[in-house]
Amino acid sequence: MLDKDMREPLFEYLEDRYGKVRIIEEKVIKKSRADVLAIIEGEIIGLEIKSDSDTYTRLARQVKDYDRFCDKCYVVVGESHIHVSEHIPDYWGIIVINKENVIVERDADSCPKVNIMNQLNILWRNELLNIQLKEGLPKLRNSRRVDIYKRLIDTAGEPTIKADVCEQLFERDYTIFDDRTLTEKIEKKKSTKKRVKKKSIAADKKRAHVTNYVGPRKKSRKNT
Repeated sequence: MLDKDMREPLFEYLEDRYGKVRIIEEKVIKKSRADVLAIIEGEIIGLEIKSDSDTYTRLARQVKDYDRFCDKCYVVVGESHIHVSEHIPDYWGIIVINKENVIVERDADSCPKVNIMNQLNILWRNELLNIQLKEGLPKLRNSRRVDIYKRLIDTAGEPTIKADVCEQLFERDYTIFDDRTLTEKIEKKKSTKKRVKKKSIAADKKRAHVTNYVGPRKKSRKNT
């Protein structure tokens, strides 16, 4: 099966199993691109899809990156990947998809290397601000993100912050973000054009007032 044919049955399975679930696709984590992050209550589940045409070339690197961001992880494969268990840790789950069924060949255990700091790093700035306000912290606009993370964890505790992260990711509104980003790009482009125009006008004025002209000397006209 191809990747595009595996996603729809996978998403249906996740909805049937977890009920309330938010799917985030193609999310960059460290040096990898996570095929699917499934956000459920209090957990981030990573799912790496290996279709029948894929190899295991990048899987070792992907496992390391998924482990740092996800509470549980699965590799989702077609039926041709009969040796996939040899390429993933024992705590990773295995989901097999064929034309008829989605089969959980092995359920996932908790990832031992997951780090709440990495999970906080998935958040957009406005989402991080929402958690700060919820937990009674000031906005801390001039603070580094890592310092804000530490303050949040010290204030509310890791389990509470993890729940907050999942809640923010579940409620993420890509439309609002995209609209704001587009507006910012347009305004930035307008501002850049104004600066270029002003610079051009200033340059023209400077050229108009040049007094030390160097060039071919004009012949003087004799009075007649």
